[in-house]
This record gives sequence, structure tokens and C-alpha cells, in this order.
Amino acid sequence: MEKHDNRSRELQIMKIRKLRKNELPEAYLISAYCFHVRTDDTDAEIRKIDASNRGDWGAFDDDGTLMARIINNHYTFYLDGHEIPVGGVGAVSTLPEYRDRGAIREIFKKLLKDAYKNGEVLSALFPFKHEFYRKSGYETITHRNRYTFAPAVLSGYHFDGEVKKWNTGDPVTEFLSVYSGFARGFNLAAVRTEEMMREHMKVDKPFADRKFSYLFEQGGKPVAYLIFTDIRHDPAAILEVEECAWTCRDGFNAILGFLARFEADYGEISLPLPLGIDLLRIIRSPLSYHVEKKTGQNFMARVINTEKLLEMIRKPAGCDLVIKVTDEIIKENNRTFRVRDSKVIETKAAADIELSERALSQMAVGAVNLDEAMLREDVTVRAKEEMLRMLFREKNIFVGEHF
Repeated sequence: MEKHDNRSRELQIMKIRKLRKNELPEAYLISAYCFHVRTDDTDAEIRKIDASNRGDWGAFDDDGTLMARIINNHYTFYLDGHEIPVGGVGAVSTLPEYRDRGAIREIFKKLLKDAYKNGEVLSALFPFKHEFYRKSGYETITHRNRYTFAPAVLSGYHFDGEVKKWNTGDPVTEFLSVYSGFARGFNLAAVRTEEMMREHMKVDKPFADRKFSYLFEQGGKPVAYLIFTDIRHDPAAILEVEECAWTCRDGFNAILGFLARFEADYGEISLPLPLGIDLLRIIRSPLSYHVEKKTGQNFMARVINTEKLLEMIRKPAGCDLVIKVTDEIIKENNRTFRVRDSKVIETKAAADIELSERALSQMAVGAVNLDEAMLREDVTVRAKEEMLRMLFREKNIFVGEHF
């Protein structure tokens, strides 16, 4: 009982607020400690801090000591063809001596409410533990599959177009053009600027870091790109694709045909593809059984504004549904909405479906379909099951940013 009372006292005296610019170096050191960062020059790393596109939050002890911090990066993601503001949560860290006080939980309460006021529709993060973030309303998003195989698996693929290797300092315009055309078709893909594209491709020492980027052209037009790193695991090296994108079938085949050229260089290729593009369904190879598939579930999302989210998702023809949502943290989401074609209004009508903010986050982005969602304890369908099945269906998902 005494331990519980002490913890309650600690939570009451904890102060949560956005960090000031002069507090960012101290916040960086907390994350550097917790994420095992190794550097010979912390001052140089601190000078790189750019607070222009993020919100830094901290939890302070009663003596003013910064105990924990979270960054809420600001992005624009695609959702069913719309561009929506999204918070990308990162650097979630607490110094060991201040853990078990609930500091991160308390920061999230303030951060999420602030995100609602600032117009965000979704929040996303990469979890170290799913259950930890479910307490703040996040839910797992299966966002990609990674395929591992020997280059010989792709021996039937060839690319006869032009291949251009990118070098540091070269323009990224054509890469960005391919990415932008590709990303619009996937939920949770970020709207990128040239600076963001360059960040994905940048490398200080190509032959030390073993990172390379290639552009593929067909008929003088860019149709795909590939970014990969070279990992040495004796007795054979591994070609690990970081990202690829294409604009058409020729572009996708260009990627496979180019990778097939490395049979003499690598023992293994590791290729990630977005959810909705399953290599095992489309590959033509006598060695298809040698392809291993691993699902990526290291991503979570949370609805910030239910009304806006329901407005943005694609509706079936003649859509008319009543949806009741519960949210323990953002009280503005605790409402019942009538979703009728493009209009979403609050209502007191009986709900066709009742669900939590966590379930809605999964279902709205297309990470699960209705039949899967109905197996959850926080989803109850009361009417119009077929209409709900058309609204909440699986969709293509691509997560390319890291935060």
C-alpha cells in the first residue's frame, strides 16, 4: 500500500510540457543513453538537432530534472488518396533511475490531446513492445513482408532498359518522381520532399557503408528505383534492399531483373514489399519454394481525430452507417457518428458497430478486414454487417519513414 501511495505522489508532482530549445541537448543525451548510441562527439550530434518539424515533450521531476522525453515528428501521409497530417512518435526514452513512475504514459496523455488540437488525424510509432503502447491507444499495423531468397530464384527475370547509379550530390528528382507516383496508392506512405528523398539515399562513404541507389529507365522514362545495402555474413554476402518503388509492371520487373544479376556476388537477397503486394502470389520461378517470407509487425498507429478519419476513408456506394467509438484519452473521440457517403455527423442513433480507438485505427487504414476485426473483444457488430465489410476491408500499406 505504501508503494502505491508513493507512486501516486510521484505522478502528482510530475510536470509534463513541451521542451524549450535550450533543453533539447539534455533530451538528446537521454535518448542517446537509452538507445545505446555510440559517438565520439556528442556536441556534434547535438548541433544537428533540428526542431523545426517536430514537437519535443518532457517529464520533469519536482526538482526540475528532465526524466523522460518523446518527440512528435510532423508528417503528411496518404490515406485512401487523401493527404492527412500525422504525428510520427520517436525517441521514447526514460532514464533508468526514473522508470516505473509512469512518465511516458503521462507525456502521451498531454501529447495526444495536443495533437488533436493541432489537427492531426493519426499518430504512428515503431514499438519496442506492443502492449506498452496499447495502453496509450495504439494498435499493431502489419505493414510489409520481407522475402529472403538466393539470387538464382530470379534467374527468369531480365531488364533490358537503362540502369543509372546514383552518386552523392546527384539530383534526386527522378527518384522522387517514381516514389510520388508509387506512394499515392498506399496507405501510410509519406508525402516526401526532395530533402526527405535525399535523406533516404544519402551515404557518406559508399564503399565503407556499402549502400547504393539505382534508377531504372524504360524508353527514356524512369519506371523504378532500388536502394540497398551490402551486408557481409560469411561465407556469403547479403544484399538487403532498404526500399524499392515502381510506376508500372515494367518497373517491378526491372527491380527483379536487376537483382537477378547478382548471383555471383551474393548468397542471399532480402527484399521488403508493401502489404498488398505478395511476391509468393506473383513470382514465376521454378525455385519459388525456396523463398522465405517474414511479416513485419513493428509498426503501430492510433486515431487522433475520429471524425476526420471517418471523413477521409473511402466509402462504398450508398454508405449509411452508425459507428460508436470509445477512447480513454482523447475525450472528443468518445462519440457516435453517422457516416453517410461523404458526410460524417454526430448522432444519438443506435450504433451498427461499436469499437475502441485501437480497433478503429487498424480497420480504417486497412490493416485488418471486418471478419478479422470481429474476433477482437473491443469490436461489436450489431447491424449492416455487409456494408461494414465493404467499408472495412484490407488495403495496400507502405511504411517508408523512420522516426
